[in-house]
Amino acid sequence: MTTIGYLGPKGTFTKLAVDTAFNGEKKVSFTTIPECIDAVDSDEIDIGVVPLENAIEGTVQLTVDYLVHQVRLPVMAEIVVPIQQHLLIRRDFTGNLMDIEGIHSHSHAIAQCHQFIHKELPNAQIRYTSSTGKAAELVSNSEGLSIAAIGNSLAANEYDLRILKENIHDYPNNHTRFVVLTKNKQLLKIKHKAIGEKTTLLISLPNDKSGALHQILSAFAWRKMNLSKIESRPTKTGLGNYFFIIDVEQQYDDVLFPGVKAELEALGCQVTVLGTYPVYQMNL
Repeated sequence: MTTIGYLGPKGTFTKLAVDTAFNGEKKVSFTTIPECIDAVDSDEIDIGVVPLENAIEGTVQLTVDYLVHQVRLPVMAEIVVPIQQHLLIRRDFTGNLMDIEGIHSHSHAIAQCHQFIHKELPNAQIRYTSSTGKAAELVSNSEGLSIAAIGNSLAANEYDLRILKENIHDYPNNHTRFVVLTKNKQLLKIKHKAIGEKTTLLISLPNDKSGALHQILSAFAWRKMNLSKIESRPTKTGLGNYFFIIDVEQQYDDVLFPGVKAELEALGCQVTVLGTYPVYQMNL
């Protein structure tokens, strides 16, 4: 049986993505994103699923940096999941919003609900946890404390919590992208039809080449290749040194991409393909 690892514990949005995308495979939770990625690299698990980007809060930098600097595993698929954040409390809580003294959740979930917390929970102190599922577990195990968690309905069910307020995120159309990592693409059996293809490139610029970024973008533009995302990240070799992550909205082919790679390398750039993969949209 295929073993799938995810950022846990139970009740996280990553677990929700795994449950929605895969059938009855064995599922194992990990406390942190690096632990999950390391488990794929060491063959402890077959597939790892970790968050990459949220529509409100942007890129999960830990995922990007770990895949670039620590463990270079290929991205084999992308899963896009709608995110609905709810305010979760113990079933025996009898107060109201003003009585909540503490709010627990992952930093991204807290940020996604900033306006709600600011306006509706003025007496609550923010406490960050490693995941939304961990926050729900903490509230579930509390005794007589007026604390709440931000999480999803799966977390409410897993930890026997009550949803005090639904959909508390500040903006509609909140989605998160999750990447699927595996050494063996044959094990990847997602129970949905892909909505598109994508290729992710890592490009390092020459230090002394003026106008290099413009020339890089031109290499894609004149070939009419659509870029859905461009992001810079520090190389961690000194101030002002960056690499670029570029998402191209098409599968890697033997015509356009080798031409782009050759053109960029002629400019002194280093080009690495981080993955070419199908994209799946989940409707919960």
